[in-house]
Amino acid sequence: MNIPANTYRLQITPDAGLEHAAQTLDYLHQLGVHWVYLSPILRSSESSDHGYDVTDPTGVDPARGGPEALAELAQAAHQRGMGVLVDIVPNHQGVAVPEHNPWWWSVLQEGQGSRYAAAFDIDWAAGEGKLLLPVLADEADLAALRLEGGHLYYHDLKLPLAAGSWKEGDEPAEVHERQHYRLIDWRRGDAELNYRRFFTITTLAGVRVENPDVLEASHTEILRWVHSGLVDGLRIDHPDGLRDPASYLQALQDLTGGVYTVVEKILEPGEELPAHWATQGTTGYDALAEIDRLLTDPAGEVPLTDLDTRLRGGEALDWAALTHGTKRAVTDTTLHAEVERLARSAAQDGLSLDHTTLVDALSEVLANFGVYRSYLPHGQEELAGALQRAADRRPDLQGALDALAPVLGLNAATDADLSETARRLQQTSGMVMAKGVEDTAFYRYSRLTSLNEVGSDPSQFALTPEEVHAAFARRLEHWPHGLTALSTHDTKRSEGVRARIKVLAELPGEWESLVLAVQEAVKGSDADIGDGPLLNLTLQAVVGAWPVSAERAGDYAVKAAREAGLHTTWLDPDPAFEGRLAQLVRRLTEGDLQARLEQFAGATKGPGYSNALAQKLIALTMPGVPDVYQGSEVWSPALVDPDNRRPVDYAALSERLAALDQDEPGYGEPGPRSAITIDGHGDVKLLLTSRALRLRRDHPELFGGYTPMQATGAQAEHAFAFNRGGVVAVATRLPVGLARQGGWGDTALILPEGEYEEVLTHRPFGGTVLLRDLLDHYPVALLRQLG
Repeated sequence: MNIPANTYRLQITPDAGLEHAAQTLDYLHQLGVHWVYLSPILRSSESSDHGYDVTDPTGVDPARGGPEALAELAQAAHQRGMGVLVDIVPNHQGVAVPEHNPWWWSVLQEGQGSRYAAAFDIDWAAGEGKLLLPVLADEADLAALRLEGGHLYYHDLKLPLAAGSWKEGDEPAEVHERQHYRLIDWRRGDAELNYRRFFTITTLAGVRVENPDVLEASHTEILRWVHSGLVDGLRIDHPDGLRDPASYLQALQDLTGGVYTVVEKILEPGEELPAHWATQGTTGYDALAEIDRLLTDPAGEVPLTDLDTRLRGGEALDWAALTHGTKRAVTDTTLHAEVERLARSAAQDGLSLDHTTLVDALSEVLANFGVYRSYLPHGQEELAGALQRAADRRPDLQGALDALAPVLGLNAATDADLSETARRLQQTSGMVMAKGVEDTAFYRYSRLTSLNEVGSDPSQFALTPEEVHAAFARRLEHWPHGLTALSTHDTKRSEGVRARIKVLAELPGEWESLVLAVQEAVKGSDADIGDGPLLNLTLQAVVGAWPVSAERAGDYAVKAAREAGLHTTWLDPDPAFEGRLAQLVRRLTEGDLQARLEQFAGATKGPGYSNALAQKLIALTMPGVPDVYQGSEVWSPALVDPDNRRPVDYAALSERLAALDQDEPGYGEPGPRSAITIDGHGDVKLLLTSRALRLRRDHPELFGGYTPMQATGAQAEHAFAFNRGGVVAVATRLPVGLARQGGWGDTALILPEGEYEEVLTHRPFGGTVLLRDLLDHYPVALLRQLG
């Protein structure tokens, strides 16, 4: 199997398509990139800037360049010794515009008789033989239907007509009643929808790749890429949405002949990736969480918790209670249709319980899962734990839960023992976790928001160096070829923003003063949002992304408030509240509070840069395959999407990298290179990224092992170092505390036997090295053994 030494993620969009990606290859190759990693490129909804709403899996999206551009990109990459990794989406397809999706169009036109009816996960009986489409403004809006050109139209939405269902003179509403679909009020969708979707998005319909024919039909183009040598590896989006991820991954390996594959699997702390999966590992959220907590000062936990409690009026927030509440809320509202389908399935599996009680019990089980899902019969303990926690919270449901347990697969010995309900519950629990935790609780829990990241548990505040060393050693043993990431297109805050926010754990008193001062300054004004935790979250975003425009910060704040769902929501926005929030952001970024924010942001800048370099060095040199998200080779202080998907100026980056290379010894005066100023330009991060990527690509033999290294001296806790078997990485942690102690002093590190060159400065080192000498230019060091 061909394994990448590192990857670089590119967002392929209509404005920056495959041709544009090909034009970046010279720069990426010079940067040290081994494989280019592409976002989804199959035909998707028009104007889609992400590609996850695939409308036709049989061809490359013309808007992104089409098959010719993919072939040219692949050829150009392979000529440079680079591989190509592509993100694929097996779980769902985009159906927002039916005429753009030939499979969906066929199902709408022919119903259960369509050759594609088996492709989508539809409960026809629940719709009385019809597919329910929640698109109407209200039921009275059926009067807006019109017949035109042999099609049924609802405003601009074009729909097919079943054969023989329409003749001249028929009323549109009458024709509508004869179709295989029924248009309903969009508000009814969350409770009555009869097809599986991606989370709560009704325009993304679930695909049944557990059906071999559907798998083959939906992967024909993908397999063409692999077998024709265009693509060298695959990234699997959202495997937890699949009926049986393990079987899918094994089938994919069989069909591709064993291509490199990673999965977007979110692991909770302590959870392991199923060892039997045919994959090389995850996309790296687990590594991200470990690195973030390594660089977070544990001493900040108590004061930041106390501040959070004060902002909540003195009531301490319990993470477990919060997430149970938010998960239970989504089972009762936005994902209630999925729970109703589970209840129907359980009844069909022979469970005789009152429907209301059954729905209640299922909702409680889903709200008590501690991980995204189980993979029965593997992971019995996760289901058992959810059932026990549900019974502890709701003793009144004990009898229903006892009856439900075997139907949900408790004690199932083999896959054949699993009921339809058990299989479907596993597809549903991840939806509840994602919507209840990532997309709700993360925006209500604002103690330290650098920890509120995909694949993380914000209640886990910090990890010790010893814990992280152990985690890295396990990764080398079990998943040495999984990706390690710091930023992705889905991270809530880019690595640069999180690096700044982590500093607050070292400045909790100063942060409290700022938050309370701002709260007092806006009290009673048109910028008073009346929500201390949301104010805290917004302030952290502004400081973390500083300098940030009112527009960018305002867009983020509104999205955060709607996700939190306490004062305004996506479905029912509150213009008055959002107006106050916008005014708050304006005062923070360009009004009377701007100077105060700028002063504090200035205090976090230096330590934030130190954290950014430390986390980058660790991610690029630790066990695994380092993945660099587009533009993150410099500071790139981005907030949640769409802010983190802004275009990257590769021409400018190429010029900057060329200038760095020109300054290498051999071009001018011999000896060490000149030091780069650690400033807002970010060239030092570009230097670090390029040198580490080149080492990973050109000298993989230097990264075969993992040995923790321990500094000695008074400030030893501020150093994190390890030896990969020829490369030594040394990073500074908790830089504010280090500076308060007066620097490194006599703290030293004993290098492994041999002579070393520090790659960033081209200086020689060996034996016992004082960290004040090794780290006098930069807060990190990358040492390569000579000879």
